Amino acid sequence: MENQSRQVVVPGEPLEGPGLRPGPGTYRDGGRIYAALLGIRDERNGVVAIIPLSGRYMPRPGDAVIGTVTDYGHGHWLLDINSPYPAPLHAIESPWRVDYGDTQSFLRVGEMLLVEILSVDENCRVQVTLNREGLRKLEGGALVEIAPSKVPRVIGKKGSMVSLIKDFTRCRIFVGQNGRIWIDGEPDDARIAEDAVRLIEEYAQTVGLTEMVHGFLEKKYGRKAG
Repeated sequence: MENQSRQVVVPGEPLEGPGLRPGPGTYRDGGRIYAALLGIRDERNGVVAIIPLSGRYMPRPGDAVIGTVTDYGHGHWLLDINSPYPAPLHAIESPWRVDYGDTQSFLRVGEMLLVEILSVDENCRVQVTLNREGLRKLEGGALVEIAPSKVPRVIGKKGSMVSLIKDFTRCRIFVGQNGRIWIDGEPDDARIAEDAVRLIEEYAQTVGLTEMVHGFLEKKYGRKAG
């Protein structure tokens, strides 16, 4: 069961909890786990991690992220996922039958993908996959980048906030846990969707944010959602 704790911690702060294992942004010393950076405490399936309040994304297994192809080899592509660590996508983790040395025929530098973090080992080596339902190459559209710590507010409780934006703008929107958001729709609608995301980013800590965003969208469209 996922536990979404939103406690802000500072470097060196102990992270207490029964049976916890250290994840990204933490370290173990003398049998205890500590925060390695300023950020938000996040617990998932017994693993405690820190989501940086600013800066780059720290990969966690199971996260859906948006990556950009930066290079390719004979049997893999290298993705920028807004992280300090490179993210190779191996051909066997793609939905295509790729002959050795033919990776460029399927993905080129600059193309965007919605992928999932498959694994992160103790040395921070990252593996990603396209072999999950809903993952795909993203064609067209525009990419918006925000601080990864603001992603939960853009998504909203049980997806309520991003659904609100989709209902008004009728845009296709994918939100990556790495702070990258892909928006595709009619130009005017896409701009409004991006403005709504920027509003959430600016007022992420504000009480009543959903009502604020709803009012913004109603004013733009002169109607209720739907």
